[in-house]
Amino acid sequence: MAAARVPPLRSLVMRLLATSVLIAVCAISATAWLAVQSTTRAIQQEQGRSLADDTSVYDALLEYAATHSEWSAAGTMIDQFADRLGRRITLMSEDRTLIHDSSDGPALEGTRPSATVDPLRINAGLAGSSDRIDPRVVGPYRIPAGERRSLDILAREHARCLRGYGLIPEIVVTPSGRPVVRLVTLDPKNTASLCPSADLLTPTRTEQTHLDRLATLTATCLNRDPQRVEIQLGFTIRPVPADEKGRRAAEACVLEARQQQLAPYVAPPALLFVTDPEAGVAQTAFNLSTANVLRICAVTAAVLAAAVLATVLVGRRLVRPLQELTDAVGKSAAEQFRVPVRTQDEIGRLATALNDLSARREELERQRKAMVSDIAHELRSPLTNIRSWLEAAQDGLAPADARLLSLLLDEAAQLQHVIDDLRDLAAADAGRLRIHPEPVWLTDIIRQVTEVHRGAAEAGGVVLHSAGISDIELFADPVRLRQLLGNLVGNAVRYTPPGGSVTLEAGLSGNHLLVTVTDTGIGIAAEDLPRIFERFWRADASRTRGTGGSGLGLAIARQLAQAHHGEITVASRPGTGSRFTVHLPTSAGGWPVSWPAPSRVDQTRSSA
Repeated sequence: MAAARVPPLRSLVMRLLATSVLIAVCAISATAWLAVQSTTRAIQQEQGRSLADDTSVYDALLEYAATHSEWSAAGTMIDQFADRLGRRITLMSEDRTLIHDSSDGPALEGTRPSATVDPLRINAGLAGSSDRIDPRVVGPYRIPAGERRSLDILAREHARCLRGYGLIPEIVVTPSGRPVVRLVTLDPKNTASLCPSADLLTPTRTEQTHLDRLATLTATCLNRDPQRVEIQLGFTIRPVPADEKGRRAAEACVLEARQQQLAPYVAPPALLFVTDPEAGVAQTAFNLSTANVLRICAVTAAVLAAAVLATVLVGRRLVRPLQELTDAVGKSAAEQFRVPVRTQDEIGRLATALNDLSARREELERQRKAMVSDIAHELRSPLTNIRSWLEAAQDGLAPADARLLSLLLDEAAQLQHVIDDLRDLAAADAGRLRIHPEPVWLTDIIRQVTEVHRGAAEAGGVVLHSAGISDIELFADPVRLRQLLGNLVGNAVRYTPPGGSVTLEAGLSGNHLLVTVTDTGIGIAAEDLPRIFERFWRADASRTRGTGGSGLGLAIARQLAQAHHGEITVASRPGTGSRFTVHLPTSAGGWPVSWPAPSRVDQTRSSA
């Protein structure tokens, strides 16, 4: 069987490898083609060299615009950069009016600029900063000399305080002239509690004046009362909106207000063109050379070969555990072996599942053999007795009287009991165990079960009684419920020695109806508790009639409880006794339970 299954697996694996190689070829070829096309198109559209390779021109012009209100004196700086880089640098206003050109060249009408120089709206990619406004734009926030001297004194005092605690401070002056004390090395100490710096962080009169003006502009943008908007140092708004949408709107209005406030102090936006001075046209054309094309093809071929090799190696590694799984599945039950689990991926989980399935199959095979042996034993004993008595009567060794007929009838009843139990279990296994629920009274069921088993209990010297039983009406199959409780009570009476007792109790716990059968019998060992609901299992391995029945009662009781959407639990200690508890849901499958039932009580009283 294994040999018949291997070729399809190998065919599947070969198709998997071929598909992987084809995907790799298509992916790498498409990637190489897209890279060549996108690179060529980007270079054809680029004006001169990429300004991202050397941002010094953009940064220098940005600094000039941040500190000047016009471009009139920028020509000398532009010429110096053009000479040093060997490039043509042209600066135009937004309406394409020439501001300065480092050299003569073709007209740039219609040409896309390399960048727009605007310190109030900087290019984050070229400036290497996430700020929208260049920090060198000071405008009206430049601190006068008198205020700066006061701040310098505060900064030196704060730095001296930090040094007293063994820290290394550094005084840094911002573009506005405000000194800031920073620590050279990080320190876990709370410097704010050691050396308070509130005075150093308080806006000066000049700063506060313009921060109030900025707050007014921001409030106008937000349609708020200016008295309710405050702008602090660092240009943060107070109070901060609680929601994310409000915070984004506030930040946008602060930015717009700053741009409006600083606009008179910076140069107007300008278009920057960096081109090749020797080019005959303004737009530089670019095409891949033959050497570059060959180089790209060589690299693509190398990557393709590596991808194919990696795919083959990974595929072979994938095939090995699959082959082991195939071999294990193909073995017969006698030759079954455990598959080693080397990984925790899907194949590892599949191997674990296969091992579990094999173990369950072995356990089921063991249970099947044990069950066949147990059934043979249970049927052989009464049949042997019947045959022995019949042969004795035939040979004249035993009289064919009423006593003989009674013995034969008892043995036939035992046979019928075993056969009925097997039929119930077979119906449960096949899903054909039918439940016919109807309104029943639990007290009636318990009274009937108690009366049926009272004779056997008295014969064995066992006291059988019910305690704490209230009138409970439920929706259940009365026949199956009597059979369930009868199996539990009969089992309890059988294993309770003379002088002991068996008690039935019922009540509600949460959304479950609980019926307990408690005995003072011999109890069950802890290692035997997991097996008591197995078919034909009995604590007495000799299976004598004096110590137990067929070994099917508890198994059938559990099936009946599950058929009522419930379960059975057991607690037991050897020498003390056992407690079996039947849990029935108060609303299982739409079956209601009412507690208590006044109408039933009233009927009982009226009938009395």
